[in-house]
Amino acid sequence: MEIRPILSSLLRNKTGALLIAAQVALSLAIVANALYIIRDRLAFAARPSGIPDESSLFHIDIATLKDPETPQEKIAMQKRDEEVLRAVPGVVSVTWTNMAPLTQSGWNMGLSLKREQTDSSAQTAMYFGPGSFVKTYDLKLVDGRDFTEEDVFENDPDKSEIMGENAIVTQALAKKLFPTESAVGKQIFIGNGPRAQPLRIVGVVEKLQTPWTQAGERAEISMILATRRVQSYSMFSVRTEPGQRDRVMKDAEAALLKIMPGRMVIQNKSMDEDRVDRYRDDRAVAWMLVTVTVLLLLVTASGIVGMATLWVNQRRKQIGVRRALGARRFDILRYFITENLMITTGGVAAGLVLAVALNQLLVSQLELTKLPLGYLAAGAATLWAIGVLAVYGPAWRASSISPAIATRSA
Repeated sequence: MEIRPILSSLLRNKTGALLIAAQVALSLAIVANALYIIRDRLAFAARPSGIPDESSLFHIDIATLKDPETPQEKIAMQKRDEEVLRAVPGVVSVTWTNMAPLTQSGWNMGLSLKREQTDSSAQTAMYFGPGSFVKTYDLKLVDGRDFTEEDVFENDPDKSEIMGENAIVTQALAKKLFPTESAVGKQIFIGNGPRAQPLRIVGVVEKLQTPWTQAGERAEISMILATRRVQSYSMFSVRTEPGQRDRVMKDAEAALLKIMPGRMVIQNKSMDEDRVDRYRDDRAVAWMLVTVTVLLLLVTASGIVGMATLWVNQRRKQIGVRRALGARRFDILRYFITENLMITTGGVAAGLVLAVALNQLLVSQLELTKLPLGYLAAGAATLWAIGVLAVYGPAWRASSISPAIATRSA
């Protein structure tokens, strides 16, 4: 087919062609980046926490209206509560802790390799888990060992800031502190200066996300101490047998309230609920962008259909003449599809430039990486396909115009 007559026709009707091309360009720029952000947000929300079976975990927070009088009584109450929870049918493991993954609240401390450092070597989430933390969360040890009863340290914040002697760190934190060698057996410090507290790394777990699950490496920087803090407010993480979690949550709450009057459960929440709450905004953004993308593509398709329909009505005489001179229906159909492809291709070319520019803006303002070429290719293919499909209806109607009707309507 000769392209020159089509190009000549477009130059005579360039306003409509430019509008469609501009719409295609804008759609491609937005759609390519929106698809990438959708994929990024959904992947972000699906990141593994390091816990193999989140569906069997919950945490329960409980407080007393009247605190026990002595540190010994507070520790005894914690241990008794643990035993009560272990006795609930369906419970596999229990650990007292100060925070839990995905809860968006917890402890964060700076670590140093030497006391004399002025800046921290790393900022880490600090989990307390006397004895059974690794077992309860079913974490994978990749180096060293788990805590033993001898490692457990009771910290009374009214008397001392010391929080123990031994620590288990995540693989990400171990590599950050000791990039070229094993972290097991190494000494690190909480804080810096003369009051920095020494710790010995005894084990490394593959992964344990922080409560805040930040973007990037920061979400994997965590540490566990075998510390039992002297306090009357307690959080317990509980692992249940598969399929028993919901029942155990109710039974555990009832058991804790039964053994001592004047208590209240502050929170009784599954890890699945924590994940939903933590990533609610990310999923909302993804679905909003899905909606915007679909609507934008529909608007673009509608614009192409409307413009093609207008051109068909304006060219009825020309179509009739061509049909009278022997043009087949296929020739008319091909003409309009080729014309649309030329417009769409111009829009796609401009859209690719716009998409890269928009991505550069997003990279500079948000924690995003550069747009992969695959998304540009997918966006371009989508707009080409939409262009062909949108113009097919008007083009088919144009090819159905009778030569006699076309010439009489002139």
